[in-house]
Order: sequence, then structure tokens, then C-alpha cells
Amino acid sequence: MAGLDVAAAEDFDEEHRACFRQDTEKGKAGALPPPPPIYMPDMEDVWLYPRPPALEPVAKPLRIVFGGHVIAETSAAWRVLETTHPPVYYLPPDAFTGCTIEPASGSSFCEWKGVARYWSLRAGAAFAPRCAWSYPTPVPAYAALRDHLAVYCQAMDQCFVGDEQATPQPGGFYGGWVTSDLKGPFKGVPGSNGW
Repeated sequence: MAGLDVAAAEDFDEEHRACFRQDTEKGKAGALPPPPPIYMPDMEDVWLYPRPPALEPVAKPLRIVFGGHVIAETSAAWRVLETTHPPVYYLPPDAFTGCTIEPASGSSFCEWKGVARYWSLRAGAAFAPRCAWSYPTPVPAYAALRDHLAVYCQAMDQCFVGDEQATPQPGGFYGGWVTSDLKGPFKGVPGSNGW
């Protein structure tokens, strides 16, 4: 993501402070004030990611380890960048060479991308139920994600962005991968329900 324009950051900060004031006036308890955007040239501030989310190719290779083995590797992934969330990484199906991908029950709807279906991953004796999702028929703006899989970091042994091991997005519900070049706080922490 390109560097932040300082003037844009100041406008963004005031806009989010206004939203917080409105939430407080409406009596929404537990809402945290948005952090002020701070220009940090080597960091991405997730509060400056757009809505609707941006879709961009991933510049670094991705690797997933599960059951003690590398189950997926690619340099052809996409990432979705949505306000307050760490990036969600989508890997092409041919990246998954060290496991089997099995259909899982259920589906969900994303207001931006469309209907998601869920998948389980099996690598030898290791089994992670409903740990991945994809968009078989995404809306046109996200057509590049068709049949790519996103994987919950917490369900795997390790997930890497380049050489850095990612950690799961807080809260267990969302599927972002957190790396050291991201500035939060991230949706999923206590008190972030209304973000």
C-alpha cells in the first residue's frame, strides 16, 4: 500500500473522531475511540484501509504449514484490505499440494464479495474442519478471488508472509493474518464490535 498522505490522515482522523462522538451520543457502550492515523513509512495502518475493501496482489510469497508439513506455497496470492482488519490472504487452489481440500457445511454472505463456501483441510492424520473459505462466484469487483482459498491462521501450525510468521487476527471470528508491518488496533479485540 502506498505511503499515507499526511493531510489525508488528518482528515481521516477528524472523520473518525466525529463518528466516535456520534456513537457516544447514541449511547453505544464499549466503543473505543479510533486511533489517530500516524504516518509511519514502513507500516500499514489498517484504519486507513478502504471500505469497500481493496483487492491487490501479494508482493511476498505465502506458505502454510499444517500437520508438520508445508501444505501450501504460492507467489500468486491476493489480499483483501478492509478498514480495521489485517489483510486476508487468498491462495490459488493449485498452491495446496500437501493436503486434501474437503467441502465443509454451511455458507456465509459478505456484503462486498458475495456468498462464501467453507472447506476443511486434511494433511495425513491432521484435520482442520471448516478452516478455509472461498468465493465460487464473487461479485465482479472481486472476480480475481474466484475459487481462491483463505485460511484461518489459528487453525494451522504456521502461516508465513515472506519469511515472517503471521499471527491470527484477534477474536477468532475474522480471518486476517497479522504481521509486524501492520498498525492496529484490529477488529476482533474486546470492545471492537461496533467498529
